[in-house]
Amino acid sequence: MFTIDDLADRLGGYLPQDEIQQVKRAFYYAEQAHDGQRRRSGEPYVTHPLAVANILANMHMDHQSLMAAMLHDVIEDTGVDKEALGEQFGKPVAELVDGVSKLTQITFEDKAVAQAENFQKMVLAMSRDIRVIIVKLADRLHNMRTLGALRPEKKRRIARETLEIYARVASRLGINTIRVELEDLSFQALHPMRSERIKRAVASARGQRRASIRQIQNSLQKSLDDEGLKGSVVGRQKHLLSIYRKMRDQRKSFAEIMDVFGFRIITQDVDTCYRILGVVHNLYKPVPGRFKDYIAIPKANGYQSLHTTLFGTGGMPIEVQIRTREMEAMANNGIAAHWLYKAGQTEHPIAEGSHARARAWVKGLLEMQRHAGDSLEFIEHVKNDLFPDDIYVFTPKGDIMELPQGATVIDFAYSVHTDIGNSCIACRIDRHLAPLSTRLESGQTLEIITAPGARPNLAWLNVVVTAKARSAIRHALKHQQHTEAVQLGRRLLNKALATFETSLEELPSGPLASLLAENDLADEEALLTSIGLGTRVAHVVARRLVDYQHGDHAPLADADDQPQGSIMISGAEGMVIKFARCCHPLPGDPVIGHLSTGKGIVVHRTECRNLAELRNDPDKLFALNWSDQTDEDFPVPLRLEVESRRGLVAELASLITDADANIERIDIEERDARLSIVSLTLAVRNRVHLARIIKRLRNLSHVGKITRLSN
Repeated sequence: MFTIDDLADRLGGYLPQDEIQQVKRAFYYAEQAHDGQRRRSGEPYVTHPLAVANILANMHMDHQSLMAAMLHDVIEDTGVDKEALGEQFGKPVAELVDGVSKLTQITFEDKAVAQAENFQKMVLAMSRDIRVIIVKLADRLHNMRTLGALRPEKKRRIARETLEIYARVASRLGINTIRVELEDLSFQALHPMRSERIKRAVASARGQRRASIRQIQNSLQKSLDDEGLKGSVVGRQKHLLSIYRKMRDQRKSFAEIMDVFGFRIITQDVDTCYRILGVVHNLYKPVPGRFKDYIAIPKANGYQSLHTTLFGTGGMPIEVQIRTREMEAMANNGIAAHWLYKAGQTEHPIAEGSHARARAWVKGLLEMQRHAGDSLEFIEHVKNDLFPDDIYVFTPKGDIMELPQGATVIDFAYSVHTDIGNSCIACRIDRHLAPLSTRLESGQTLEIITAPGARPNLAWLNVVVTAKARSAIRHALKHQQHTEAVQLGRRLLNKALATFETSLEELPSGPLASLLAENDLADEEALLTSIGLGTRVAHVVARRLVDYQHGDHAPLADADDQPQGSIMISGAEGMVIKFARCCHPLPGDPVIGHLSTGKGIVVHRTECRNLAELRNDPDKLFALNWSDQTDEDFPVPLRLEVESRRGLVAELASLITDADANIERIDIEERDARLSIVSLTLAVRNRVHLARIIKRLRNLSHVGKITRLSN
């Protein structure tokens, strides 16, 4: 069995003796604290923190991280608190242990909420010290190695969480050794039979391919030696989940995937990497379009390498990765390489750059967390952002911006700055104007055009792919809705108070304070928001305020009087005034408003059949009038009976465009050989504009009955 002395011997290779003694002291403290506790497998509990520390020792982590690994379950599973650990081992170690603790003191009815809450708290701990996540990953890796003692359903739940969160975080931080093992262990727990079959097939295929692998490896090595280039050629193994995903996603057979030979060439410096690339391209022909230079443009997690695919003997594909020893260490250990070089008292630009990227990523997570509505929304943002295939675009100044595959101009704008995203109205891609929804490609240069009064659009959520953009848009829309709800609430309340010959501004502060206390509301803004969103009725609130003003504190009687007067609308109020889809009101139509809980006012035409049900709640109905200033376009559905003929759609489109309107949707249904039914949805300015279009349509000889649809 692995012991603390074995660990100490391993640490002797890179840590000074005084730091090794501190790690040993943390082990003996944990051993005493966990005395009598056992794992499900029957082993003493302290074997788990010792194994976690051993994983970190393989990555050459610093002594404080190793001490935190020894103590990471002490706060949760024993009577020792954070303050006691701080006194014994110092504040940095206590903070690390506190961040790594599983946080199971809080219980949740929903396991998804529990997972999200715990990850959210871990992000806060990561923001203080990035080592928290490295210790946490090592903890999760040992738990995955010892899943055998758990019930099958619990195994699957932990494996799924590991794949969705921890393996992706390891990938994002560039810790490839942990990521690969987490993925394969999760795959084995989720799909034990598939995993076993692929494992056996891989072992069989390797035996059959051994001669071919050796031949290619020898030819690559000989070419390097002939050119006097120092480099070692090693075979590259695919891991189980990678093979399974390729079989499933690319619909390839196992034989097709294993037909690709993978090799890695490790050399001494960047200059030699590019020279080796020339040698291998001279030995085997490269596959066009399959070369990637991650040295010049590293991945988000700091990964650097040259990737190329070659045509081998008989057309067999050969994948080659070329990198330096430092890049190899970064590919395996990612951000942990930062401490690997620190342990040797040297700094390396690759490791330092990876650490800076990781801190920038955590900073972005914190910004998302502030904008997210709850922990579940936050964790969905994180999942979407963790595993992208990257593209690279340029700012007008030539700076490189990294975005996931499928990213749009809006994603780019938010990646530059949240304020740029919120106020963007257009974009130039390679100096040509382009829509905000344009999907970006690597190598493009983008210039964002902004306007001071611009605001995010709800439709943007359908096109953006980055978590930062989605989170920022939702936050801006919530703020926008709140602001508009306050404004509408003020208008509705003042309209109701006008019936009592007063206004919100003229009321003394006493009645308002009493009403806020009675309804447990924080301030006047909260009251106005609830009125604007329809959760409180304005004239009922007005009656209560007037009662308080006159000294009447009795419960409010049912109010059946509706304040007189009407509210002016223009169609540009934003998110708290919506237009009913059942009757599609237009400026010029007689309209009435219904206060819908959580949505604000929904505008209906007065003849709308749905109002029959809504009239049962007269407190929530409002008289509305159209403002003279309506610059918006409104959708309106029409039904046309027409004679079937060639060129019909083109003729209708031309006529409607000439009338300065847009077609939002068009459907044609044949009634018989002679007649067709055309369903149109037009965007028009008002009722007069619609009448002018209908008049033009009636002038067409083959157009018969025209009906404006409602309900």
